Amino acid sequence: MIKIHREFHVAIERKLKHMKRIHILLISFLLVSISINAKKDKSNPNVIIIYTDDLGYGDLNCYGNPTIQTPHLDRMANEGIKFTQFNVAACLCTPSRAALLTGSYPKRVGLHKGVLRGNSTTGLSESEVTIAELLKQKGYTTACIGKWHLGHQEKFLPPNHGFDQFFGMPFSNDMSTKEQAILGNKNYPYQLPVISQLDTIELDPDQSQLTKRLTQKAIDFISDNKKQPFFLYLTHPMPHVPVYSSEEFENTSLRGKYGDTVEEIDWSVGQILETLKKYKLDNTLVLFSSDNGPWTVYKTEGGSAGPLRGSKNTTWEGGMRVPLIAWWPDGISNSGVCTQFITNMDILPTLANLTNASLPANKIDGRDVSELLTNPYKELEAKPFFYYNKAGKLEGVRLGALKLHKDKEKYQLFNVEEDISEKYDLAKQMPQEAEKLMQLMTTFDKQLEKEKRAVGKLN
Repeated sequence: MIKIHREFHVAIERKLKHMKRIHILLISFLLVSISINAKKDKSNPNVIIIYTDDLGYGDLNCYGNPTIQTPHLDRMANEGIKFTQFNVAACLCTPSRAALLTGSYPKRVGLHKGVLRGNSTTGLSESEVTIAELLKQKGYTTACIGKWHLGHQEKFLPPNHGFDQFFGMPFSNDMSTKEQAILGNKNYPYQLPVISQLDTIELDPDQSQLTKRLTQKAIDFISDNKKQPFFLYLTHPMPHVPVYSSEEFENTSLRGKYGDTVEEIDWSVGQILETLKKYKLDNTLVLFSSDNGPWTVYKTEGGSAGPLRGSKNTTWEGGMRVPLIAWWPDGISNSGVCTQFITNMDILPTLANLTNASLPANKIDGRDVSELLTNPYKELEAKPFFYYNKAGKLEGVRLGALKLHKDKEKYQLFNVEEDISEKYDLAKQMPQEAEKLMQLMTTFDKQLEKEKRAVGKLN
């Protein structure tokens, strides 16, 4: 009996060991499958760019604002990557948006001289390749919801630049008879149109409802396209003045009307994130930023550049350094703060790499910085960045930590990492470095003048 009992136990132990091996193999197979699927998914992420208008570097709680509450953007920053040295290629709307969508300096695409208006006859050329056209190569469905500002005639509108859907406004929210009258200009002859695809469906919309309307359109687009890769360019017309918010947010922020507007935009971001969670769309890269710095001339109804010098319409840091937050549950494994200097021109080539899309045949100025999404602490090789002013004239250059800035006829040199507020001119202490950067400016601008492409025209 003892022998039989022992043999029984030995048989049971062998059976258990065999089952354990099977379990281990099954678990290993599942882990390999999950890993393969994750890698496959990451190569085809959904992309959402949320672009605000005139939001300053100091306007979000996660960037140090003490009175504007932005819990959803703070969450994005905590779970993703907050960039502290992200610059746009222009200090005002039209050229900044051209740079974002084409990966090029505005002068290269002919949209470097101010902003487009109701009497403009130019726009983004059909020969330029936008992010939307880039991603459509890979089967993405695309939408632009909100402010466009790259030409209001039909040939310049989003449906003719790679966007399957468009709902929004072709100009800034102050470009209407109604709003200009409030601002003191009674002779402005144009109304602000709301356009669906290529058709004007409304004039001078109730701007207190714009953030909610655009948010709902964005949610509908995500819902309709949740089973296929999509690109959503959600571009809020505020907090550009005049600032508005819906009744739910009105008079709720310690920061006043401006704070109400920003906090409603933060609510909108929360709605987008909640929609992604609802449909389990963790393989979605969300980028949140601004087209330029704050319009501080409007005092409390304008924004804040925080510790930065200057504002919108200037090439000081406050006009061109803005927030950028990247959030991507499936793709960002190391959250943190990235202090590397990058620009909005880098977004197009970065997305091209992430989606294996081909870069445009036309020369661009951005570079792929996708490695920062997996390692925000990686150091990039220094590359010159050139500051063009609101009239499209070159006014500065940055290389590494040093920035040479031309203020009227005077050149000043700053270390904008040690001296974020551009207070201490180093030109006399570092004359050779200043001279080197001057030469760099001259050489680049002459070359860009030769290489620039024609702006889009009606005829």
